[in-house]
This record gives sequence, structure tokens and C-alpha cells, in this order.
Amino acid sequence: MVDHESMPTNEPGTSSEQKQAPEPKPSRRDQILQALALMLEANPGGRITTSNLAKQVGVSEAALYRHFPSKAKMFEGLIEFIEETLFTRISLIVNEETPALKQCENILGLLLTFSERNPGITRLLTGDALAGETDRLRQRIALLFDRLETQLKQILREAELREGLRTVLSASQTANLLLAFADGKISQFVRSEFKNKPTEYWQEQWGLLGASLFR
Repeated sequence: MVDHESMPTNEPGTSSEQKQAPEPKPSRRDQILQALALMLEANPGGRITTSNLAKQVGVSEAALYRHFPSKAKMFEGLIEFIEETLFTRISLIVNEETPALKQCENILGLLLTFSERNPGITRLLTGDALAGETDRLRQRIALLFDRLETQLKQILREAELREGLRTVLSASQTANLLLAFADGKISQFVRSEFKNKPTEYWQEQWGLLGASLFR
């Protein structure tokens, strides 16, 4: 929906007579969520009103409310997109036959890359865009980060059983440290109004951080 992946290209040998079928037009619901994400990116630090959002989409406010009963539900739609995107890919990472250290690196790299590609949505992850909104939204973001930390903790605990590796700190302390590191880079990204990229220096920093995790 919002994740800025590379655009698909025609396969070699495709003639002009064999053009690919056009991509289906986004539903009105998806159009609203895409517009909301773009407005969050274009107005760092600013609040979004349903009036301005309706103008961005090109519909009336009443039309917005036919798809979402409240602005909170629109934010929830974006949070659902974050959850689905991250945890679907994390599931693939943990099911790969790769060492625990590599799995941790891939999960943190996924979180940083996703944030960098979706600046507006990242304002939800830091809570910047949720000031003054219902507490339910902030609790849902907190739960998302709890799930990420739990996943890292599980990988680190299983490392001892699968690979005979033990973390220098406890698995809980190490998972908390790793997520705090990623969370800090994401917060810097939002605070700098998307100038300081989360993936900047990532490989060098991970080399140092990863090398210190296990005994």
C-alpha cells in the first residue's frame, strides 16, 4: 500500500502487443490511507485534520466517514499495515535456517528500512503523530514494540539450544538493548524531519553491536 518498493518492469521479450495488464485501481479506503501517510510525511510535526485529508483525497468529509467512522480508525488502518508488513516478513526471517545473530540483524534491518521508506507512517511508530489522539492508538504501538522485543528475545534464547551460544547479558536485557538501538535511530529520523536516515551507518554499527552480544 505505502511501502515504496521498486516498480515492476516488463519481462524480457515482452512486445508492445503483449503489454501487462494495468494494476487494479486502489480502493477508496486505500486511497484515504495513502493520502494520510503522504500528509504525515509532508507535514512533519503537524497535525492532520479530516477537512484537509478530504481535500487531499478529493472527496467530502462525509465520504471519508463512510469508509472510516473516525480519524482514529484511519490511524488504526495504517497501524494494521505496519503490523502486517513487519510481522509477515519477520515470520519469513525466523523460519529461515540462518544463525541467530543473522536473524537479529535482518529483523532490525527490516525495521529501519521500513521506517526509511515510509517516513509518514514512522511518525506513528514514534508517537509523534498520535499526540492528542485516543490512548488506544498509543497502546497499540506499544504492543507492536513489545511483540518485536519478544521475537528478538525468543531468537536469543533459542540460540543457546540450537547453536550453543549464550548472550553476555540475559536474553531479555539483550533484546531490550537491540530494540532500543533501532528505536533511537527511528526517533532521530523523525526528529530530523526525515533527514537522518535510519540505515545510515547501520552496517558499521551492527558490526560492533553484533560482535558484543555473545560470549
